Amino acid sequence: MVIPIVLIVPIVSNDIILEIISSLLVVIYSGFIIFFRDSFKMQSAEPIDEIVIPDEHSFSSGNPYKEENTDEGFSITSENKIIEIKREGDISIPTTQLKKSHFRPPDLKEKYQVIANEKLPADLNHNQQFDFIIKKILSGIRDALVAHNALFFWYKESEQQIILEQTACCDEQISLKRFPIENDVLSKIVKSGEPEHLTDISTIAERDVIRYYDQPQSIKSFVGAPLYFENKIYGVLALDSKSPDAFGLETVYTLGKFVRIISVIINMFEEKVVENLSSTRLNALLNIISADNNFDNENDLIQSVENAVSNLLTWDIFAFVYYNGTEQKFYIAKVTNKTSSLKYIGENFIIDLTGTLVGKAIMTGASIRIDDMEQIETPRYSKNENISIDGSFLALPLNYSGQNYGVLCFESLRKRKYSDADVDFLKRATKLFPYILYSTSTTSNLKNLVTIDLETKFLNSKSFAKALEIELYKTNKIEVPSALALIHIDEFIDEGTLFEGDPFPKVLKSIANTIRDESNLSNLIGRLGTRLFGVFFFNVSSKDVFVWAEKLRTTIARKPISVLSQQTTFTVSIGIANSTNKSDVKEIIYNADLALKKALEKGGNSVKNL
Repeated sequence: MVIPIVLIVPIVSNDIILEIISSLLVVIYSGFIIFFRDSFKMQSAEPIDEIVIPDEHSFSSGNPYKEENTDEGFSITSENKIIEIKREGDISIPTTQLKKSHFRPPDLKEKYQVIANEKLPADLNHNQQFDFIIKKILSGIRDALVAHNALFFWYKESEQQIILEQTACCDEQISLKRFPIENDVLSKIVKSGEPEHLTDISTIAERDVIRYYDQPQSIKSFVGAPLYFENKIYGVLALDSKSPDAFGLETVYTLGKFVRIISVIINMFEEKVVENLSSTRLNALLNIISADNNFDNENDLIQSVENAVSNLLTWDIFAFVYYNGTEQKFYIAKVTNKTSSLKYIGENFIIDLTGTLVGKAIMTGASIRIDDMEQIETPRYSKNENISIDGSFLALPLNYSGQNYGVLCFESLRKRKYSDADVDFLKRATKLFPYILYSTSTTSNLKNLVTIDLETKFLNSKSFAKALEIELYKTNKIEVPSALALIHIDEFIDEGTLFEGDPFPKVLKSIANTIRDESNLSNLIGRLGTRLFGVFFFNVSSKDVFVWAEKLRTTIARKPISVLSQQTTFTVSIGIANSTNKSDVKEIIYNADLALKKALEKGGNSVKNL
């Protein structure tokens, strides 16, 4: 009521002072009314501190809520007295909404199968298989923890060195893969045995802290954890990042889990490698000393030595230096180069005994081991060799009874490949090699001195050729006819199946006796091969030799031979070549061999005159 009265005053009165006073009163009075109204609303409203939702045990039968009337409070009434509460398991997202927010590439299965079914590369040794597995683990760690690079280092306590084994990426930026223990972060880990966690590496200090890169990579964060194996530190698993504070303490614990996985893999590989290596080495030694090995010549022996050492030691290049007793020189008898792309010395190369590593091993009888050929100026085999391989080199002489019979030479592209344990094992494993070389070379020399075949008592191949040359000289001097007959024992049914044994010695003896009985003193008889004989006829024409050969063929074919209580017959094929007025032994043998081949082409048991 006051406001309308005050508003009438300016209308009734013309005094300007009254008009101003009435206007002020209206403003002030209106302000008080508004102020008191707002204050009343604030005092009437009750503050709500928290909303408590009763659990299912607080509900009673019937109406779950009990209404109470109080003087200070007020109640809210609702037609629905029961409040429905939905829990997490009851809440479902509409299928349409899921389809809108989920992306599934069409080649998901194919790409996953390529990753999950990646095959292990073929022809990998155990070390390469381990590297392959570590590479995959590091790649997974790097991707999962969003790192710049993941690395695995070996710690070699005996040499106080840290060796980079494998990385997840950036291999081309790492050249120093072996460095000594100093004051960097990796050295601190192997010294203390505790993980290290760096969150903000300054650009100035990066080169000193991170030593495995060729040049600074702007690395800001680093985390590394030691690898324990049999309660000793064997390596370090590390991550780095170009972002500051990229790793936390949780990363250290995560690395610990991966370290445990790697240690289990190392244990499994160690057991497998030791077992396989022992078995392989034993088989290699048994193969070379096996009674079944009959070394007919030095080439068979050299090949057996190479097969044996291929499983005794890991190498990229193997060379077998052998002593030639006839020329009294050491030469390279065998070279096996697994690198194929790197140039190496060839076979039949004569060894320089002075000024070379192998020559020193021959002269002193001591093994030579070089961990880094880059630091050695002395050549391996010859002063004129052209080998640019920088790696490990090992030369092991084979000495028996004060004499050297050869040198086993191993070369690896990796530096410091061979340890003292490897050299010691190889020495003990190859103690029998010099004796085998000695016995084989002695037997070979004796065979060269003997002129007859021990089984048939005929001339051997070498002696027959020399004697035939003399006989041809005689026939040409006195101008008489001559001819050469080659006699071959025909192949027969599978010897082992038919006779439950090898009947050939009895067959050989019987046919050799028949040839001897059908020949005379003027004939020259020799055994030229396992199943091949040669008979030279002096002062006999090739036609007469053909008659003799037909008689011999018939006699042998009709003569039964008793083999393991069984009576059976065997046949021969004969080739004849005229040697009248000829002096070239090789030419005559070649012609007779052509005639023999024609006889064999007819199915055997025939005679052919060329």
